[in-house]
Amino acid sequence: MELDFKKDPSVLGDIVDAMAVGVFTVDAHGRFVAWSHGAERITGYSSEEVIGKACDLLEGPNCKGFGTLAQLLRTPSMAPGGICNQQCKVMAKEGAELYIHGNVRLMTDGAGSVVGAVGTFTDLTEYVRANEKIAILQRQAAVDGAFEKLVGTSRPMQEVFRRLKLAADSDVAVLITGESGTGKELAAQAIHAQSARSSKPFLAINCSALPESLLESELFGHVKGSFTGAVSDKLGLFEAAQGGTLFLDEIGDVSPAIQVKLLRVLQEREVRRVGDSRTRDVDIRLITATNRDLKQLMADGQIREDFYYRIDVFEIRLPPLRERKEDIPLLADCFIDELCLAKGRSTNGIARDALQRMMSYDWPGNVRQLRNAIEHACVTVSGDRITILDLPSELRVPNDSQGAGLHDELANLSDDELAERERIVSALRQTDGNRTQAAKLLSISRVTLWKKIGRYAIDVPD
Repeated sequence: MELDFKKDPSVLGDIVDAMAVGVFTVDAHGRFVAWSHGAERITGYSSEEVIGKACDLLEGPNCKGFGTLAQLLRTPSMAPGGICNQQCKVMAKEGAELYIHGNVRLMTDGAGSVVGAVGTFTDLTEYVRANEKIAILQRQAAVDGAFEKLVGTSRPMQEVFRRLKLAADSDVAVLITGESGTGKELAAQAIHAQSARSSKPFLAINCSALPESLLESELFGHVKGSFTGAVSDKLGLFEAAQGGTLFLDEIGDVSPAIQVKLLRVLQEREVRRVGDSRTRDVDIRLITATNRDLKQLMADGQIREDFYYRIDVFEIRLPPLRERKEDIPLLADCFIDELCLAKGRSTNGIARDALQRMMSYDWPGNVRQLRNAIEHACVTVSGDRITILDLPSELRVPNDSQGAGLHDELANLSDDELAERERIVSALRQTDGNRTQAAKLLSISRVTLWKKIGRYAIDVPD
């Protein structure tokens, strides 16, 4: 059948909406007049939310992409020949920064006056992020790999890296604070790996995992016959870590009696095994960590004041993941490399719907929970990209407290719409992303499928 645009102008609109790139027009004042389904899919903004609004709608603190369009309309000389090409950043609806490549052509009337502009843009975010990831990993590798498992480009993480390096260059006692799952042991390992003690042992123990009697024996050792079951002499961690680093996690859970013994070791640089009368010299670097408020525990009488000030010489706070969400794409990519690609899975990226949900989630379990989510997805994924359906249930269906604050259009879909979305995703998986075949499976037109893909924020590789 031959298409006749003159008899049916809507056909042209359907073709524009079927394009993977975003297409838009603005008037002479920089207000959006038209906004294609491709633009909706890339940015998350529907045409109803955009049309009539100023083109700086997609601006953010670090995103000035569409905002320059208004200046271009006022100063046409900025675009020789009426055409402007540029790569820039814009802000998606859910708050993520998008890297796009845009082409804008100014439109003029018969007198040569600018009456508006028409433009297209392509999403380059995945390409740019991939190159950023390579550059970051290369920089980290250049620092002897010490920070290879602590990944991040956010400002809070840059401060963490700075303080880790300062701690590594000294031999002071370090206290690492932060919520569970933020990577406190990894930070301790990084300090040791960069320090002058790196060739000596790094030993770690979770102080909350053992009762007081066993913890004392593990830390200080014991002699044969010192208690029931002590059938031989035992070397404690302080002696085993001689010359190296000892990491005590959950230090806020140790009893006052253990605190006294630890304080003596730190002050006298000597240790006495349980049941022994003689002391042994030790030379170790102590790093402790906690997810509790030690100052409050000290006020409550659970932590001795002299012990607190002995271990908190240099504090490093690890930020929770919700305070550095810009690191989520890079962390997710690293976990995919570790958990999927290293095990022979072909998964090489995250679809937009999954990334949007991950960016809007609060991550109470922090980086550890993110890693577990990616590991879960690596088991369930059937295509070459992780989608929202591959994520754990707590991420797929946010609870009421999370959903109230999310800028996630999927949370507003009805049950029927969610079911339709899952049918479309299933059809696309069965056809390996072939839209024509998927449309046939669903008994709908290809154009209708494209519109629903945009409406439901389904990411389909081009």
